[in-house]
Amino acid sequence: MSNMRLRAFTFVVAVIGTVLFSLLGLPLPFLFGPMSVCLVAALWGARLTGFGQLTAGARTILGVAVGTSITPDVVAELPSMAGSLVLVPIYIAVIGCVGVPFFRSVCKFDGATAYYAAMPGGLQDMILFGQEAGADTRVLSLLHATRVLVIVTLAPILLISFYDVSFSNPIGEPAAEIALKELVLMAGAAWLGWKGGERIGLFGASILGPLIVSAVLTLSGFIHSRPPAEAILAAQFFIGVVIGVYYVGVTLGELKSVVLSGLAFMGVLAVLAACFAELVTVLGLAPSMEAFLAFAPGGQAEMTILAIVTGADLGFVIAHHLTRIVVVIVGAPLAARVLRKIFGD
Repeated sequence: MSNMRLRAFTFVVAVIGTVLFSLLGLPLPFLFGPMSVCLVAALWGARLTGFGQLTAGARTILGVAVGTSITPDVVAELPSMAGSLVLVPIYIAVIGCVGVPFFRSVCKFDGATAYYAAMPGGLQDMILFGQEAGADTRVLSLLHATRVLVIVTLAPILLISFYDVSFSNPIGEPAAEIALKELVLMAGAAWLGWKGGERIGLFGASILGPLIVSAVLTLSGFIHSRPPAEAILAAQFFIGVVIGVYYVGVTLGELKSVVLSGLAFMGVLAVLAACFAELVTVLGLAPSMEAFLAFAPGGQAEMTILAIVTGADLGFVIAHHLTRIVVVIVGAPLAARVLRKIFGD
C-alpha cells in the first residue's frame, strides 16, 4: 500500500474514532477518538501511519495558543512562579534516581537505554539523544509513547474525579469571529517560528518557535486572541493520531516486556508527580489543579490541550513543562556520560 493510501486509511480510521466518541458524548472526542481507535487498530495489526509535516504543523497551533496566552498580566506573575519552578529540577533528579535503577536492574536495559527511558523529556528529543548514545530507540519510542498515552488517558479521569472539571471551557473563538489581520499574524507566527526554530536548531521547534514569535506579537499588542477553535480541534485530532500509531507493529513480546515496563514505571511517576503537586499546593504556590497539570509528566503538546480545555492557568502550566524539558535536554548528555562511567556501557 502506498504511503498516500496508508495516510488516507489512517485518516478514515481517526475520523471514525472522532465521530464515535462524539456520538457517545465522551470527553475530548477530537483527541481521544483518534487516539483510541488508532491504538486499537494498531494493536490489531492494521497498517497505519502518521501525517509527517502535517502533524508538526498541527503542533504549531498549540505553540501559538500558548504564546498568545502570554499577556503582560502573565509576565507580571512570573516572579510568583519561582517557588514552584525551582522544584522542577529536583523533581527530575528524583525521577532519574528512581527510574534509572528500575530500568537497569529490574528491566535489564543497558545504561543508555535505562537513562533515556527514565527521563521525562520530549519523545523525539529522548529518542534522538538516546540514538546518539547507543540506546535502543525502539524501546525508547514505545516507553515514551506509553508514558504519554497513560498520562493523556488518566489525567482527564483524575481531573473529573478530584477537581470537578467538566472540560466545558471554550477552547477559542470561532474563526469567523476573529479579525482576519490577527488570523494572518497567527499563521505567520506559526510558520516563522517553526521553520526559523528548525533553522537555528531550536529543540521542540514546532511548538517553542511559534510560542516565542506569537508571545512577542501578543506582548506588542498585535494579537489579542487565541487561535480559532477549529484550529485547536485540528491540533487535537492529529496529536491523537500520533499517539495511536506509535503502536503500529508492536509484537506480543514487546507488549509483555517493554510496554508493561512502561506501565510499571508510570505507577512510580504518578506517585512522584502527586507528591510534588501536593507539595506545591500545601506551600500555597499554586491552586491544586494547576499544580497537578504542571507536574504531570506528559508531553508538552498534550498538556497544553488539557490546560486549555480545563481553563487552567496556561502560562503557569506551560512554564513548568518548558522548564522540565529544558532541564532534561540540557542535562541529558552530561548525566548520560556520568552514568555510562558508572554502569560501564
